[in-house]
Amino acid sequence: MNFAVLQFPASNCDQDAIHAIRVLGHHARYVWHKESALGDARAVIVPGGFSYGDYLRCGAIARFSPVMAAVQQFAANGGLVLGICNGFQILCEAGLLPGALVRNRSLQFRCEHVYLKVAAHDSPFTSRIPEGKVLRIPVAHGEGCYFADDDLLNQLETRKQILWQYCNARGELTEPANPNGSLRNIAGICNERRNVAGLMPHPERACEPLLGSADGRFIFESMIHALEKPTSARAA
Repeated sequence: MNFAVLQFPASNCDQDAIHAIRVLGHHARYVWHKESALGDARAVIVPGGFSYGDYLRCGAIARFSPVMAAVQQFAANGGLVLGICNGFQILCEAGLLPGALVRNRSLQFRCEHVYLKVAAHDSPFTSRIPEGKVLRIPVAHGEGCYFADDDLLNQLETRKQILWQYCNARGELTEPANPNGSLRNIAGICNERRNVAGLMPHPERACEPLLGSADGRFIFESMIHALEKPTSARAA
């Protein structure tokens, strides 16, 4: 299985993403932001970091990179795209995901492990996560507060586009468990078609017990499982 991992100036989690895919026994390669094609990639990861130094808004410059036109077309053709942290911000700026990521309510950069509740298991990014499993995955961001108006939030809930929510160790959605003030404790969402997803926590930093948690593997294993299905089954 071939994954494309995008590289922008100041990306800093691209190597982690490559390592995570290889730990799972699959192939991954870097795709520089000036490239106009994704090659034979079966899935795309838009990694974390500080693309273009996070000038203007996080992800606001990266959305104009040549490679993003290829990502737009790839997603339009049904390809799986996962944005992590800054990658989530880029996907929102590019219009591939709804809503926006704004400054943490605390106005502080948060770097810690958090707990995630899976809000929807029927997606290519969550299907292999055991029912009731609370994930322990790190965050590291200053602008991770998910924001949208009430109409969009209600739509996301109705269409089960909210995939992950911040919770405590018991899986309860509480305010203290929310590291950035995201509305409705949203940690990650998908598009209506369910082939593009983004989350602020870093699953690539939680793929081996040596790192303190291997819970991030479930997300990548879900993607791999979806890609291994026949095309007709994935479209169903």
